[in-house]
Formats: sequence, C-alpha cells, structure tokens
Amino acid sequence: MRNLGVLSALAMIVMAAAGCNTPQERAVSGGAIGAAGGAVVGQAIGRNTGSTLAGAAIGGVAGAMIGAGTAPGECRFQQLDSRGRPVFDRHGQPVTYLAPCRR
Repeated sequence: MRNLGVLSALAMIVMAAAGCNTPQERAVSGGAIGAAGGAVVGQAIGRNTGSTLAGAAIGGVAGAMIGAGTAPGECRFQQLDSRGRPVFDRHGQPVTYLAPCRR
C-alpha cells in the first residue's frame, strides 16, 4: 500500500509539470521530478536516510539540467521601429517579445 502512495504522488508531480514551457519552469519541474525519483531509487538501493537524501540530490540536479535543456526554443527579441531603432516603453525599458528561436 505504501508503494501505491509513492507512485500516485510521483504521477501527480509529472502531470503538474507537463504544461511547463520556459526553460526556468522546465528546470524547476525537472528538478522536482528528478529529486522524487532519485529519493525513491536511493531508498531502494541503500535503505537508509543518507542514501535517500543522496539520491534526491543527484536526481534533482540531473532533472533540472535535463528539464532546462529540453525546453522548447524561445528567444527574446527587441522590437524595432520602421527605421530599425529600438522601441522603448514609457518607463524607458526596451520593448521585447518572445518568438521561436531560429536554429
């Protein structure tokens, strides 16, 4: 019965993270999924708290790196006027927009 609870918790984390699109969101969700999976594997292998924490740490770092690396490519572009000059808002900040990166 305990394994069913762990599996259902992992399933909920995976479903919650499925809609993340930016590299930052994907890094956080990948880290959470990796940490949960690493904790389960660490506990299964070592059967003690140290192994569980080590597995969570290793899985979290690996999951964050993989999550950020697999994010869909979006780049921030600065808006230009008709003469090719940068456009600024009323606060003096450059006006930018997100678009798919050219690869």
